[in-house]
Amino acid sequence: MKKSLIALAVLGASSVAFAASNVTLYGVLDGGVVVSKAKKADTKVQAKSGFDSGSRWGLKGVEDLGNGYSVGFQLEQGYNLDDGTTASGTGTFTRESRLFVQGGFGTLSFGRFGSLASGAGTQTILTGWQFGTSYKETGSWTKYGKENDRINNAISYVSPAFGGTTLHAMYSNGMSNDDTKWSGNHHYYGLGIKTTVGALDGSVIFEATDAKGDAEYTEPAYSITAGANYNFGIATVSGIYQYAWSSDEYKQNAFGLSTAIPAFGGTAKLGTKFVFGKDETKISGEDKYNGWSINAGYNYPLSKRTYAYGYAGYTHGGKLWKTHTAAEADLVHNGYAIGMGLVHNF
Repeated sequence: MKKSLIALAVLGASSVAFAASNVTLYGVLDGGVVVSKAKKADTKVQAKSGFDSGSRWGLKGVEDLGNGYSVGFQLEQGYNLDDGTTASGTGTFTRESRLFVQGGFGTLSFGRFGSLASGAGTQTILTGWQFGTSYKETGSWTKYGKENDRINNAISYVSPAFGGTTLHAMYSNGMSNDDTKWSGNHHYYGLGIKTTVGALDGSVIFEATDAKGDAEYTEPAYSITAGANYNFGIATVSGIYQYAWSSDEYKQNAFGLSTAIPAFGGTAKLGTKFVFGKDETKISGEDKYNGWSINAGYNYPLSKRTYAYGYAGYTHGGKLWKTHTAAEADLVHNGYAIGMGLVHNF
């Protein structure tokens, strides 16, 4: 009897292993310490999760359908390593929850994922800034550049590659929810092109959101973002530019220059960002703003899956942003951040 039970258990375990053989468990753990100081605020010393790379875990898998077609999925949840709480929103799999089918026609995805210029997830094509969306206090591109972050109820299409170039289209039927009539939902529309030619890779992205549903503004918002990286061998040089506008909110230009240089067995990064624009909500007084930041970082690999990092950045705002107290508290416009930590991938 015992032998029969043992055999049954082994058979059951083998069946589970076989069924899950094309499913991968993966994740990132990022723990560190950050010292930061915003203008008119106290200096903070914090144990920080996700300062360099957002801590996360996920499941992904692909099933071969034959004839060059396959179906797959990705479920990814963010968390804070320092206290175990959920990151990137509330709920489960808030970083990405995607079902996709791919073949000779390209890849079609459904679910929740980062918008084309978000710098987050599998569907983004943002290029041109070496710090990406890391070091959010001062270094992230999205501190100056407008972006639509992660969106719900989304459909994404990626074309086959034509000479290293792919076309990208994305639509959200409701960026947060779509439980009302279509005209009452807050929609997202994105078009982009991404190319890789030798040592050059770059992208151009157009994004638009309407002012319906739970939008925080009354007129549509638009942005055009162009970025590129060129690997010279001794260093990779990157540049990015964005023009963003909404007639009742803002008109803004943002751009950045950065480089990544192999150094002492690791990679050193240097960059600077600039922004200037006009706050269209201001009826009187100062309505123009500007800002700049300088950023430096260093990553050193300890193994194929683990690296140590260090970062220092300073950001400064002028005109309207010079006295923008609410923004200063979040270190958007005036202050510095210094941090170091460890990242492990599994």
